[in-house]
Amino acid sequence: MAAVAAPRQLSRQDLARLIARLGHEFKQESLLRQALTHRSYNSQHNERLEFLGDSVLNCVIARALYDIFPQLPEGTLSRMRANLVRQETLADIAVSLKLGDYLLLGEGELKSGGFRRPSILADALESIFGAVFLDAGFDVARSVVLGLFDSVIANIDPKASGKDAKTQLQEWLQGQRHPLPEYQLVGTRGEAHDQIFVISCNVPALGIKTQGQGRSRRAAEQEAAMAVLKQAGAVE
Repeated sequence: MAAVAAPRQLSRQDLARLIARLGHEFKQESLLRQALTHRSYNSQHNERLEFLGDSVLNCVIARALYDIFPQLPEGTLSRMRANLVRQETLADIAVSLKLGDYLLLGEGELKSGGFRRPSILADALESIFGAVFLDAGFDVARSVVLGLFDSVIANIDPKASGKDAKTQLQEWLQGQRHPLPEYQLVGTRGEAHDQIFVISCNVPALGIKTQGQGRSRRAAEQEAAMAVLKQAGAVE
């Protein structure tokens, strides 16, 4: 009979590396451990912290946009905020933190690659924001959020539609009465816990085929779709 693998544990060294990336030293280390615990691992999981962190994140981003863009109306600010706090953006930031290396997942989620699933990564990042809020208050949580989102906020375009590249490409092709694009996995690079996906986007009607790369299939598809839009002259 095969031995059952012991559940993964997080060492103090593991937490120290993540804490250094976050820029916040936890007084209650148990909060960070809980934020990294998926419901498949045990009952002390991160879903309540995620609920809290989602509200903290939305408030921080809303205030940042309110201050940075004083002339923009409510509707534009709401669209920009939605673009910044969507799952894809959160997952990309989580990947930059190598958050998947620290997640506590049940055996099934581990086998299915849950440590790189965008929904799990995004939820864990929101949980961390909730944990920081409980550990040190709103001002510190705001500092952590902005430290991770500064470059994303700096690059946001108020004139952009807020729609991701795949949606923009689909709608543009439909408007031109062309068939939808074809996405295909070209290959992967790197170790299982730190893979780079390469995706092609083919639009035969335009004679355009591009490639995109990313730490998730979705991110790679978005990059490939944007390349098609640029080649087709649909965006600047």
